[in-house]
Parts: sequence; structure tokens; C-alpha cells
Amino acid sequence: MPEYGYFLSCEEFAPADLIEQARMAEQAGFQSLWISDHYHPWNDAQGQSPFVWSVIGALSEAVSLPLETAVTCPTVRMHPAVVAQAAATSAVMTGGRFRLGVGSGEALNEHILGDPWPPTHVRLEMLEEAIHVMRRLFTGEEVSHHGTHYTVENARLYTVPDEPVPIDISGFGPKATALASRVGDGYITMMPEEPMVEQFREGGGRTKPVSGGTKVCYGTDRDEAVRTVHRLWSNQLLPGEMGQILPTPSHFEQLQPLVTEEMVRENTVCGDDADEHVTALKAFADAGFDRIYVNQIGPDQRGFFDFYRTKVLPQLP
Repeated sequence: MPEYGYFLSCEEFAPADLIEQARMAEQAGFQSLWISDHYHPWNDAQGQSPFVWSVIGALSEAVSLPLETAVTCPTVRMHPAVVAQAAATSAVMTGGRFRLGVGSGEALNEHILGDPWPPTHVRLEMLEEAIHVMRRLFTGEEVSHHGTHYTVENARLYTVPDEPVPIDISGFGPKATALASRVGDGYITMMPEEPMVEQFREGGGRTKPVSGGTKVCYGTDRDEAVRTVHRLWSNQLLPGEMGQILPTPSHFEQLQPLVTEEMVRENTVCGDDADEHVTALKAFADAGFDRIYVNQIGPDQRGFFDFYRTKVLPQLP
């Protein structure tokens, strides 16, 4: 039976808003939380990007729900030894309710220190080495590592949870999915694609959780909801690898004309038809997902949580 969670968007909301949304999610009956980890929003209209680890600290006191980053890139902007310390502390503060979701990242967030942005195969190689370093550090033992991409000398985490932090790997193509099945504790992807789930299961992830997420825009005026999505999140409908290689929010804004309101209407659940919302989430369940997360786009957060509490969540398996 799938578990349904809420996806907190650091790109769109300030820290206090995220904390209040987490409280509303728990009260509405959501079972867990995802939270994004960005340095920049995708565009200036979204307008926020708080430091996720500070927000997680506040969430650990505000709610009792399990929590996961979706996703952190532990390879370029932040060294894996630093990410390991942040994740271990988060796990301790949440009483073991924290999972670390990781991925190969986007230039939008990772190029800010002037480091080169590697091609995909190098980013995946870096991600695998970073996971190896973090897992060693989660043991609480002293670690020295001299690898292809990272050096760690005499590093030890003194604040660690009783059990190592689970690391789930994000993948949107066969190579990343293969890495997730081989070395991940779980798999994250954003489309209800059964072939990707099957590849993960067959590659070694048979007993590991598969998590997915989607964005919706609840509202009583469907046309207004479509306009809200187009203004704030048209970037999610851009094709190909642009999401991974464009370096600034202004570049994503330049491509917004490629995404029409009609494309939004056809590809994003907008409005207050409960059956449409239920169908979108059931698509993930039917594809074999264990955990399914939903994010509300736009300001009507209270309306969304009331709607899901009364009309949507009761219809889900």
C-alpha cells in the first residue's frame, strides 16, 4: 500500500511558510515530507531558496513526520563530508526519521563557486564516490579517503544516529537508475514510468522503496490555476537536458515562451476536480511506487490541504 506525502518547495516559499505547510500537511493526514534543496529558484517569480538544512532543523521540532531531501547534490557545491555531517545531524534531530535523497544535480545550483559543470557520466561517477564517502562517515569512525574526485583526511562524525542514514538516489534515465539499483537504499523519480521502476527492481532494488513526486495547482478557477502554474513552474515542462545545464534563473525565464498555457493544461493537474487529483496520484501507485509526494503550486495552501484532507486522501488506497 503506497504512502502519501507532501513535497515542500524551497524554491517558492520562505522558511516560515514551509514550516506552516508541514504542520498543515501533518494535520491533513499526509504521512511524510519531501523538501527540495536548491541554491537558486528556477526563476525569479518563484522568488525563494532558503538553506535547506536550517529549515530541516526547524521541521524536526515542528512536526513528527518522516522527512527526506528531494534531492541534495553532494558533489560540487558542497563536499560529501559536509553533506554527511548535515544529514547525520538531521537524522539525530528527527529521531531517525530522516532519509537523504541525492542526485547528480543541476548547473543552476552547483556552478556558483566557479567549478566546471561535468558531463553526465562524470557527475554520476562523482555521485557514486560521494555516497561511498558519506556511508563511511555515517559509521562514526575516522575516515581518510583519497579518491578520483574527493579527498578526506582524518574526518570523523561525532554526532551520528543509531542507524546509518538511508541514501536514496534520484534517476531520470537508464544510467542513473542503474546506479540507484546498484548502490542506493531507494530510488527517486518524478514520472510514473513503470519501466524505470522495473529496471530499478530488476537491477537490485527488489526490496527497496521507490518514491515519486508530482506538482498540482488546486483552485476553484481552473483557468487561474493554469496561469499560476505557467507563471511559476513552466520550467518543469522544458524538454531534454536544459534543466541540468542552464546556469541561472534568467536562462529559464528566456525559455518560458516555449511552454504555453495549453501545455500546462494538458500536463498538470489544475483545479478542484478531485477525480483528476486522485487519478494523477494513482498513476504512481499503479506503476509500483511505494511513496508518492504531491506539491501545491501557488498561494492557496490552506485551500489545498482542506481539499486533500476531505476529498482526495480518503479516496487513495
